[in-house]
Amino acid sequence: MSVGSKTVNAITRSVCLAACISLLAACSGRGSVHTGGGQAPDPATVDFPIFYVKRVSVPKNQDDLRRLRVALASADLFMRANSSPSATETNITARVTGTGTATAANYDLKDLNVSADGTKVIFAMRGPLAMNMQPEDPPTWAIWEYDIPNDALRRIISDDTTADAGQDVAPAYLPDGRIVFSSTRQRQSKAVLLDEGKPQFEAQNEDRNEPAFVLHVMDPDGGNIHQVSFNQSDDRDPTVLASGRLLWSRWDHAPGKNGMHLYSANPDGTDLQLHYGANSHNTGSLANGQPSVIEFVKSREMLDGRILTLIRPFTGTDFGGDLTLIDTQTYVENTQPTLASAGMSGPAQTAATPNDVSTIPGPSPDGRFNSAFPLWDGSGRILVSWTQCRLLDTTVTPNAIVPCTDTRLADPNVQTAPPLYSVWMFDPAQNTLQPVMPPVEGVMVTDVVAAQPRALPAVILDKVPGVDLDQTLVDAGVGVLNIRSVYDFDGTDTAQPNIATVANPGSTTAAQRPARFIRLEKAVSIPDRKVIDLAGQAFGASNFMREILGYAPVEPDGSVRIEVPANVAFQISVLDVNGQRISPIHEAWLQLHAGEELKCNGCHTPASTQNPPAGQTAHSHGRANLFNSVNAGAAATGTPFPNTVATFSPNAGESMAETRSRTSCANDTPRCAAMVPSVDVLFQDVWTNPAVRAIDPPLSYSYRDQTFTTLPPTVQACLTAWSSTCRITVNYTEHIQPLWDKSRQTLDPMTQAVLTDHTCTQAGCHNTVDANAAAQVPAGQLDLTNTASNEEPLQLTSYRRLLFPHNQQTVTMGALQDVLVPGPIDPNTGQPTQVPVSLASPMAAGNAHGSTAFFSRFAAGGSHAGYLSTAELRLLSEWLDIGAQYFNNPFDPAVPVN
Repeated sequence: MSVGSKTVNAITRSVCLAACISLLAACSGRGSVHTGGGQAPDPATVDFPIFYVKRVSVPKNQDDLRRLRVALASADLFMRANSSPSATETNITARVTGTGTATAANYDLKDLNVSADGTKVIFAMRGPLAMNMQPEDPPTWAIWEYDIPNDALRRIISDDTTADAGQDVAPAYLPDGRIVFSSTRQRQSKAVLLDEGKPQFEAQNEDRNEPAFVLHVMDPDGGNIHQVSFNQSDDRDPTVLASGRLLWSRWDHAPGKNGMHLYSANPDGTDLQLHYGANSHNTGSLANGQPSVIEFVKSREMLDGRILTLIRPFTGTDFGGDLTLIDTQTYVENTQPTLASAGMSGPAQTAATPNDVSTIPGPSPDGRFNSAFPLWDGSGRILVSWTQCRLLDTTVTPNAIVPCTDTRLADPNVQTAPPLYSVWMFDPAQNTLQPVMPPVEGVMVTDVVAAQPRALPAVILDKVPGVDLDQTLVDAGVGVLNIRSVYDFDGTDTAQPNIATVANPGSTTAAQRPARFIRLEKAVSIPDRKVIDLAGQAFGASNFMREILGYAPVEPDGSVRIEVPANVAFQISVLDVNGQRISPIHEAWLQLHAGEELKCNGCHTPASTQNPPAGQTAHSHGRANLFNSVNAGAAATGTPFPNTVATFSPNAGESMAETRSRTSCANDTPRCAAMVPSVDVLFQDVWTNPAVRAIDPPLSYSYRDQTFTTLPPTVQACLTAWSSTCRITVNYTEHIQPLWDKSRQTLDPMTQAVLTDHTCTQAGCHNTVDANAAAQVPAGQLDLTNTASNEEPLQLTSYRRLLFPHNQQTVTMGALQDVLVPGPIDPNTGQPTQVPVSLASPMAAGNAHGSTAFFSRFAAGGSHAGYLSTAELRLLSEWLDIGAQYFNNPFDPAVPVN
């Protein structure tokens, strides 16, 4: 019998309400619990203390993986001297919670972990909890530690004010004694807010329902707290691998994504990588013939290097799910191997137990697991919190709890009984799941761990400025993004005909290269409603806000090496000659610490646009050594790239960006000037050898252009010198509407008579009145006036007309009326109806390149050619590409609020 199978008889489907082990063993059902026999050692026993959380009642509400701040029913931390069913149980936290006394208070506990030497247990605890307490109010979740030999219990952060400054959960010990944990403190992110001229606040996750929990590290005494991850939603359940790297579950929730998969990094947050599972979520139980969607949480490393993970949906499965073992050393996805394991087909995921566990809401034939802790004693055993399958018989009063049988499970109206989680030991050698303690009705036991000593993970030291990190970059508050070629898509050369030809100025001009610029974009942190209660209309066409960090040119071979502000979550976009995105946005959030350099081969095809073969998952990137680079770089040291100037002398294998930035760092003043982005979109041909052909003409889409006379969307200092604090923040009412209202008259220099007038909102143009103040249909059915919209009074009419479908209009009896056409027959009266004619919007939020109905008018030969300057069209393009939000600053005085 193999562990990977789902053998029904291996583990019980019984309902056991016993108060003793003998009754548990005697439970009947579809299978039977294998409890062992004879004189062999008890496979359920481990001779080390075990710890678990016990709740005095089963919470009535379903838990949600996306809600880390929530506190549940009263709980305490318990210890047993070993995992024997006869071991004495001790309440460790009763000295704080008062459990068993008249002054007992309500506390919650979760997220147990142990030190490598097995002497300490660390966990999150919150309390005392008042009735109807708001989740954001103190006392907050805090990290506590129990010293086993000394029977000492303490809160890590002793000062109440410091402890209540954030919600702290999911602690784990680093091998050097420090503690990594998930917290809403957002220490470094708040410092960035100050740099942006905003108040400090806890940024909400991308669902905007609670603050984002991100990883922090602190000393054993609670000092030196600093943030190491910069996700826009939650980073949870950190653990330390034997290699010394951190592994955790990241809620990847940028637009177009919504899943919890595994990420890894050094303990200081550098070298962030996708570890596993971004495209392996459709691997749960079958639902209507298709695999259900699961998330990867509560991971721990097995002795053999595989990752033991709980898989379950966000909510609806009674606080549990199934256990899976993942071979992340060989795979990055269930059927996608690493480069070193090319040719392997998977699957990477195998069932950790034979249990038939459902990851779909509703009953699960062989119960569900809440947590698991692997033993590193060579046995492969796993200590688990598990509940049997239990159903409610609603045909009797009161309802009765009954076992899960095939007949009952087949009933479409079947109701699940409350779970009965308790501690069990799974032994793969014997395929047994044996009780460590008897389940007790109405009591819920979770978060089980064993204080078993294990090998200390490798120590990865934090990088030191001036030693491991470039001190100049650290002082500037920036990291470096190094892309080998934007034409490299998942190891395929997409340049036409190839990168070598496109990179050669003798073969290809700048105008013939599709990729011309790169744009760095960041999320705008959104505060809690108590800070500012933003109305939905503030976001407009997109449900998020974005800012632009800066621009840089793409070198001829598609390479880029530029500075990026440190400690912010950012994305990149590749742009064409007009400054419009030409490939899908990089969906995952990237991060860089000050002085860190992030190297990647190139760009990637989003999973949403891939068509993998049947049975395979979409391929992922974001982890080192998944694809070979297709940009060969310089052929030899000291030999210039073909048909380029001798100014840049490359080293063998360098990309053009690496050569240019190295030269700039050696020769330019200020140092490394070629690596500094700009708020302007600028191009200067520095590569073409004039002996080969004429140098490509420069490009400049600048807010400093004399044709750009409206308010620039950035501060004056950033117009002259970029720094890590520079932001381009486009608000529609401040920066876009003025383009339509701006006077665009050409006057006779002698008489000052108006020769031409291309003002967008002048009477007779994109206005609802003509020169005689009579009603008219706006030109092109497009009203660009700054009046309040009839559809949405908190937004301007022009905004709605540009981005949302609207009704075609005509003038009838001196007034604008909707054009009506015959519609369907009214089912009540039997009479024909009339319906308005709907017109498509000329702009597409998030897609300037696809907004051809608008931009084609301003192209050469278009009806509006020359009406807007290239700098103004650039502003419209960037605003559309980042989402065409109504506001991108939640603290703008004009932002709509509730």
